[in-house]
Amino acid sequence: MFLVRSRHFLRKTKENYKSKLLIRNKFIYLIKVQGKTRIPDYIQLRDENYTLLAYFRADRPDKALVKCGFEDHIAAFKEIINNLPFGVMKKLELE
Repeated sequence: MFLVRSRHFLRKTKENYKSKLLIRNKFIYLIKVQGKTRIPDYIQLRDENYTLLAYFRADRPDKALVKCGFEDHIAAFKEIINNLPFGVMKKLELE
């Protein structure tokens, strides 16, 4: 028998669903997507199967990185995001 958990149940628990996903992965991919006139630039975090884990604005990555479990590495991610050209996929090893 499978237990189906709703978003509300996951929100109430202390364990974060996305951080569980990132712990299982050995590496992630970072992709910087260029926005248009009114649409800002975005960052995609993908796992080794290219499944989308997170999608957030390039100018405000703090909140999304905390949700994903990278609160200790926010400064390093900001530096990588600022130096990453648009449309290039960067592979990051998780330790």
